[in-house]
Amino acid sequence: MKLFQLDEIKRVMPQIDLMAEIGAGFKAYSAGKSVVPPVGELIMDEPPGEVHIKYGYIKNDDFYVIKIASGFFDNHKLGLPTSAGMMLVFSQKTGQPVAILADEGYLTDVRTAVAGAIAAKYLAPKRVERIGIVGTGIQARMQLQHLIGIIDCTDVLVWGRSADKLAQYQAEMEADGFSVRTTLNVDDVAGSCNLIVTTTPAVEPLIKLAAFKKDGVHITAMGSDTPHKQEVEASVLGAADLVVADSIPQCLVRGEISKALAANAIEQNSVVELGTIIAGQHPGRTSGSQLTVADLTGVAVQDIQISKAVFEALKRDK
Repeated sequence: MKLFQLDEIKRVMPQIDLMAEIGAGFKAYSAGKSVVPPVGELIMDEPPGEVHIKYGYIKNDDFYVIKIASGFFDNHKLGLPTSAGMMLVFSQKTGQPVAILADEGYLTDVRTAVAGAIAAKYLAPKRVERIGIVGTGIQARMQLQHLIGIIDCTDVLVWGRSADKLAQYQAEMEADGFSVRTTLNVDDVAGSCNLIVTTTPAVEPLIKLAAFKKDGVHITAMGSDTPHKQEVEASVLGAADLVVADSIPQCLVRGEISKALAANAIEQNSVVELGTIIAGQHPGRTSGSQLTVADLTGVAVQDIQISKAVFEALKRDK
């Protein structure tokens, strides 16, 4: 069994076509070619934190993967990063462990941001006038960075609760070539952006239908990955022309879709899985005037695909 540290993992990342690898994982999942049990989860109260255990395999593949990722939201008070974790790679033929990817939560962040880019590729309007980012944390940065090359727009409006964090975000993202404005009023994002990415652990809706002032908007909601979180008002999904889940079974119990179903704002049979759109079995956006929503709760196939690709690249790199 090999142990790989974060610096080794980061070194090989440029060798991997992440969009292709993770897109293939979504297709396999929606085609019934994977085994992905329900998410394992530990929710901590004092201090506040979450531990997610996601695991599974793609049938007739070489490996199965168990991923452990945590988020402890007061760690900044201790001078520690919020995220931690690792990915464990085992032989699918023998069950023997072959690698520990001690990625410190980095690969989870990357595969989450790549999923957002995939959603934007198939669902965002052809002409994105302004990108709206809700939140100022790691995903608020990485989701925007991974849109480079996918979306031809650098005009960004970001919302956050802290003026200091907004200023820091603005400075960092402008160094990456974006033109960033900030706001403390989240309704400004819904009112002026036609590609919106929500990245917070909110438990009360931030994006509300009454705030929209234009047609032709796509929302990628990726913060609500537990049953108690919600970033987008149920009525927004009810008004959408297309609601997309990364995993329909997962979204029945967590994320924006679960809240919209509980509010009777949408029906389960109207939800489309992302993998079927990537595979060309269902259309994505079909007109510039549509309102579309992608609910990304994070699926184990993303972890499987990125772990396999990283492990193979590490073997080549030795």
